[in-house]
Amino acid sequence: MSFSTRPAKTRTSLGLVAALAIAGAAFAPGAVLAQTPPPAPDGQAPMAPGPEGQAPMAPEPTQDGQPVTVEVFPEPSQTEWTKVCGTDPSTEARICYTTRDFISEDGEPLMAVAVYDIEGGDPDEPNKVVRMLMPLGLLLQPGIRFAADQNRPTNGSYAICFPNGCFAEATIDEERLDQFKAGETLNVSVQNQIGQVVTFAVPLEGFAEGFDGDPIDPQELEEQQRRLQEELQRRSDEMRERLQQQAQ
Repeated sequence: MSFSTRPAKTRTSLGLVAALAIAGAAFAPGAVLAQTPPPAPDGQAPMAPGPEGQAPMAPEPTQDGQPVTVEVFPEPSQTEWTKVCGTDPSTEARICYTTRDFISEDGEPLMAVAVYDIEGGDPDEPNKVVRMLMPLGLLLQPGIRFAADQNRPTNGSYAICFPNGCFAEATIDEERLDQFKAGETLNVSVQNQIGQVVTFAVPLEGFAEGFDGDPIDPQELEEQQRRLQEELQRRSDEMRERLQQQAQ
């Protein structure tokens, strides 16, 4: 897929990262969404769509319109937060991102979170950015708000949408990063199509170890992707079988 529109300047040295994170993804139906680092590493950290390439959808509005919290769970085939590193050839900055995919209570792919860390880039540019792949069916204009546990929230904005999800992003500082590392839950608040506040409760267990640890070996990353692909295929086969049974 060609990519000519970068997310609103997340800011020059990061423009390439943001573009690659989207352009490097396989957005065709049935493919696995992925965030990719600059070209150096081999492999990708998967962000999976629903069975048969179905886009993840936001929860249905409740009748009373009151705020609702949705608990999400780590994707079983991705056993921990995954750190991938590479080098931006235009700036020679070392760029790492630590990411994890999350599913709904029913086991359907729902969202993904990635925290970027840039070393050696432009000192005037932000060096830590949070990017999230959010489900469809949400209002874009209000953007997102997120906070670890009960800390002061950070505002973020949507950068770009595709048929199977929308990317939202925000810069963070060391204080926010430390809150992520010490926190139990990342609360990501959005608004659905009727303006109802929906908060996704994302578990932060293992994030500190993943962020501060060594990047994943390309072979291990390839094996992780293989397991995810197999799990997606299994779910797809099960759904197809259920649909066939219902049609009989």
